Amino acid sequence: MTKQFNPSWTLLALAISAFAIGSTEFISVGLMPLLVSSFHINLAQAGLTVSIYAIGIMIGAPVMTLLTGRLNRHRLMMLIMILFIIGNLLAASAPTFGVLLAGRVVAALAHGIFMTVASVIAADVVAPAKRASAIAIMFTGLTVATVTGVPLGTMIGQLGGWRWSFIFISVIGVIGLLADYWLIPRNLPLPSKAKVRGIIRVLTNPQLLFALLVTALGYGGTFVVYTYLSPLLEQQMHWSASAVVLILVVYGLMVALGNTLGGRWANARPLIALFKMFSGLLITLLILSVTGYSHWLGLLTVLLMGIFAFMNVPGLQLYIVQLAEQNTPHDITMASALNISAFNVGIALGSGIGGQVTTNLGLGWTPIFGAIMVAVSLALLLGLIWLARPAKSTDRHCVQN
Repeated sequence: MTKQFNPSWTLLALAISAFAIGSTEFISVGLMPLLVSSFHINLAQAGLTVSIYAIGIMIGAPVMTLLTGRLNRHRLMMLIMILFIIGNLLAASAPTFGVLLAGRVVAALAHGIFMTVASVIAADVVAPAKRASAIAIMFTGLTVATVTGVPLGTMIGQLGGWRWSFIFISVIGVIGLLADYWLIPRNLPLPSKAKVRGIIRVLTNPQLLFALLVTALGYGGTFVVYTYLSPLLEQQMHWSASAVVLILVVYGLMVALGNTLGGRWANARPLIALFKMFSGLLITLLILSVTGYSHWLGLLTVLLMGIFAFMNVPGLQLYIVQLAEQNTPHDITMASALNISAFNVGIALGSGIGGQVTTNLGLGWTPIFGAIMVAVSLALLLGLIWLARPAKSTDRHCVQN
């Protein structure tokens, strides 16, 4: 039966769903000023729409992996997309800010399990030699969402109200649901059952734990600034709301460029590549702390931040899988799920710190605190490089540094 499905069409269906998922994760970044006005809240409270969503993914990825591990993959994808649509419709109709946050949590639970399951499906529908490329194609949906989905959703919110932005994402979710129903094979193999013990094995392995901390702190450092990017551009750099939409498009293009370069550079020596990427991000954040009040220099620094912001994602994903293959070969799926959690620990931590900084010190201080998080991740990377050296001398096929 699997042969009746064209792998290219299956990957397209996954990419459409990933586009919806990616759009909803960061849509509130562009809607922040509208949410502040609509619910009469401050920026720190509005930032909860990002941090609460991240916490939902953080908890949802491993928990949902444990609960749904033996479900048919096709049926599971249907349930994931239905849950995603319900969450966004709840957010769109929210009468209070609390209900909006509840909708974000529901959508986040779908997001966490989607990333794990979609990656496995993408790898299963193609030949073994093409698995990495297949997963990359699926992830293009997330990249395209950053480039077009978030700015488009922001523009819809500015024209018709923020509720229409969530309705827009729900419609994309319905399209993804239909595509998944018709184009994902019904009898894909089930992965090995994820177990609670796997979480313990991953978290008690020093290298895996260090790698997860690098993911959380290094990736999360950007979100101290990125969560409040719209008010930063409008209030500090004095760009208009309509200009911010265009800036978000260009920012998304920078993210796409960074992702592409990061994937290529991390293939051979992920640790060294990650150290260079985070060093570039650290320098950029420090520069932004100086240029953040400048109309044009601030903008150029923000776009440079876009290149470095998500450049580390492919390398972090690759490295955690390599480490799991070495140290906990029966827990690769769980290690991947925990890394997704770590990304979102970083988002929640970064946006939460950013909220406190904007409330107590002002927007201009956010790059400094983001830089501190990235600096800590660089110190942890040095530890990982040191831990990898003995393995390198005894086994040429161990994780390369």
